[in-house]
Amino acid sequence: MSSNQKEVATLAGGCFWCLEAVYDELRGVESVESGYAGGHVDNPSYRAVCNGTTGHAEVIQITFDPEQVAFRELLEVFFTIHDPTTMNRQGNDAGTQYRSAIFYHSPEQKATAEQVIAELNAEKLWNSPIVTQVTPMTTFYVAEGYHQEYYQNNPSQPYCQAVVAPKVAKFRKYFLDRLKK
Repeated sequence: MSSNQKEVATLAGGCFWCLEAVYDELRGVESVESGYAGGHVDNPSYRAVCNGTTGHAEVIQITFDPEQVAFRELLEVFFTIHDPTTMNRQGNDAGTQYRSAIFYHSPEQKATAEQVIAELNAEKLWNSPIVTQVTPMTTFYVAEGYHQEYYQNNPSQPYCQAVVAPKVAKFRKYFLDRLKK
């Protein structure tokens, strides 16, 4: 019997469209919202975040059932679908708004994030060390409406075809057993 205790995770790994499309399909995830976190401007706009002057990262905020999917599992997906070794960049997307970051909501999330990063660095899966920031969550700002479910609503858009779709396919390949039915 479920205790119905939901948890929240906030992750930044490049364009939020990519992350949202993947986590929408993960079992135990109840909702995914695209937005901004980690900056110094209240209620930033997409244009301001893209200009790189607000300090915000493009993030997703995930509401999940920890009885179905653990925070550690969210991080396993996270480190599979983006490059955590490039500072302020994912592919052609460059700038602090595309940094790799885990905005933790509890001391347990912080400890798990640091442990997973240490384990992955020790395994030397990448040629460079992980640069993912682990920082406390402060304020989450919801992105404009047209960013929500962007991939689902715009699958034929060129960026979605070239960048988002391959990440979704990679996720499905490696986490087939964790997809929502």
